[in-house]
Amino acid sequence: MSTTARNLTPIATAMALAMAGLSSAPVLAEEAQAEKSKIEAITVTATKRSQVIYEVPIAMSAFSGDDLDAQGISDITDVGKFVPNLNITGFSAGHNSSANPFIRGIGLQDHLITTDPGVSVYVDGVYLGRQVGQNWNLANIERIEVLRGPQGTLYGRNSIGGAINIITKQPDQEAVTKVSAETGTRGRVKASMFTNQAVTDELAFNFNMGFNRRGGLGEFTNLPNAEYDVGENQEFHGRVSVKYTPTDDLRLVLTADANDGEGGTRPFTVLIDEMPEGRLYKAGLRNAMVAADPYDNATTSIDTATVSNKANGLSLTAEYDINADYGTKFIFSKRSSEYKAGLDDDGTAVALDHYPERGEADQTSVELQLTGYLGRADFVTGIYWFNEEGSNRQSPDEASFDGGPTKLELDQETTSRAVFFNLGYDLTDDLRLSGGVRYTEDEKTASTNVFDPVGTISSSKDWDEISWEVAANYTFENGLNWYGTIQTGYQSGQYPARPYFLIGQFFGEGGFDNPNAAAAVRANNAFMASENISAINYETGFKGQLTNDFSMSVAFFNTEYEDLPYQVNVVTDSGFDTNNLIVEQTSRGIEFESTYYVTDQFTLHSSFGFMDVDVEEQNGIKPVAPLTPEWTASISPSYEFELDNNATVNTRFDVSFRDSMYGEPSSDPRRMTQIDDRTTVNFDISYAPANANWDISLYGRNIFDERYDDARLNTGDYILVIKSNDASEFGVRYRATF
Repeated sequence: MSTTARNLTPIATAMALAMAGLSSAPVLAEEAQAEKSKIEAITVTATKRSQVIYEVPIAMSAFSGDDLDAQGISDITDVGKFVPNLNITGFSAGHNSSANPFIRGIGLQDHLITTDPGVSVYVDGVYLGRQVGQNWNLANIERIEVLRGPQGTLYGRNSIGGAINIITKQPDQEAVTKVSAETGTRGRVKASMFTNQAVTDELAFNFNMGFNRRGGLGEFTNLPNAEYDVGENQEFHGRVSVKYTPTDDLRLVLTADANDGEGGTRPFTVLIDEMPEGRLYKAGLRNAMVAADPYDNATTSIDTATVSNKANGLSLTAEYDINADYGTKFIFSKRSSEYKAGLDDDGTAVALDHYPERGEADQTSVELQLTGYLGRADFVTGIYWFNEEGSNRQSPDEASFDGGPTKLELDQETTSRAVFFNLGYDLTDDLRLSGGVRYTEDEKTASTNVFDPVGTISSSKDWDEISWEVAANYTFENGLNWYGTIQTGYQSGQYPARPYFLIGQFFGEGGFDNPNAAAAVRANNAFMASENISAINYETGFKGQLTNDFSMSVAFFNTEYEDLPYQVNVVTDSGFDTNNLIVEQTSRGIEFESTYYVTDQFTLHSSFGFMDVDVEEQNGIKPVAPLTPEWTASISPSYEFELDNNATVNTRFDVSFRDSMYGEPSSDPRRMTQIDDRTTVNFDISYAPANANWDISLYGRNIFDERYDDARLNTGDYILVIKSNDASEFGVRYRATF
């Protein structure tokens, strides 16, 4: 089989299934009119209203908590394997608690406080300003919604590429307790417990806690006293929610969550010989000095062998029904996160480039919404406020560049304010029009010190933008929905993440020979933020349940971005420099998802996405969108058997394909940053006795042990290859409900 044919197999399969379902839709519709639908449409809140997913005029995917359990999905990274044009990576090698989502060519390649994610993550309506160190264990989940494209009018901040909404289960009056335990290869030990209880008719609570451990993929060959192996991690996590309903019109939910994790550095390797003009090669380092197994690590720095992360949060949600037509919602949240990470960039036993790092962030957000109905119209309006303070530190007592001490002090405070209004109008029973507008003001104050002779340099900047959206949705007689949307998005500008260019400017002014060199650098103040990013998306599509057996959605989009920053990493004489390359980008493509009940026992889920990203030429060089595959696809057949003793056996396979991509904004083959395509396969076989409250499953994840790169960076000095922590795993899972 040719490489092309092998790579396109999942896509071709998904397309064939889709076309087969569409071609048979009229016949199936006639035969199944009187039958009860096998497909239960998920109700979502993507537009901050409760709507059936088919009625939402944007491209989105939704997973119920039961779907996540059936697929064995336990963290947000796995969600990225089954959504078209979504790629979630653990990009940063220096820690293993990061999640970097890329939707339609938009994401974030860094984690420092001066960077903002292009794809926003929300938990119960609360925006997560940092995507490092958070609780990514998907326990106590009601559903996950993945919105693709700019979300500029209704969402808190920075949703220029899309939004991922994680909605947890609210306490209710049902008394239920669930336990789960899992053990498997690669040292997997996982356990969780969830309980929901009613204290009185007005008061209920739920609580979940868990522990998750996975062994490593390699060893620290020169650190016999290393606490963890390469890629090993373990984490405790918990969440408690209390719901108080003093009247039928008032609902209060108080939620607290926390997680605490530790582990070893994510697997990575370094290519030195391929860069003979690089500093490492000239210093005498060679590939032979890097660990022979790319999943081992040859560092002698204990400070870069262990990583840790902590996060905690508190939120209060209050909903009050003013009357039958009007209601209010108030969301208050405080969150804190911190991490310890680091990287031995030279990957050898030589103490040359070591970057132990610490970071922390504290955020507070407040949102007040008013919703209501005015005849055939409904609206959502509100105000939003967000504040974040955070820092990153690399101490010269621990960190080194080229064998000498180096430092990084980076601080930033961000304040965002917004007011928004969104209106929907049912022109007829079948045609709905909607639109929205949002005004946002952002202010950032940042400071940095990378070189004591220069000192601390500070800068402030503010931005404002009006975002808007217009949409139409029409429902045909067969239940198919057509929608068309024009929407804009906005993100405030960003400061450089690692501004070591300031050291070069110091020596350019004469260095220590010029007493006024530092003053000249400070007066020039090149530590400046970029302009605000703007996006406009044109999209149309169809979605709906064509028959009782078949549902689908297809979207066609064209999104234009201006002043979009790409993070570019290079090594200069002064240090590892991360700066912003400002580009204009156009992303266009198609996305498809379907569910087909072939028989009462046999179900087929499929998805595929195709995307073409065009980036404006920069100084004669044509950049590409990093970590963005051209093709994405998945197919998930499942079959349910009923045994003679009335027990049931559920079998499921999940095949996910991600096309080749580039680890940086360049497709130049001489830079050697192309990441190969990959296909991963999971299975889950569960057995449930008749009338029992428990089931047991045999699972396999990445069963063919497909090893792949998460990212590749060419610094001009060496090539950093960040390996995925994903490897084959087989085990047994037990679940019980009481």
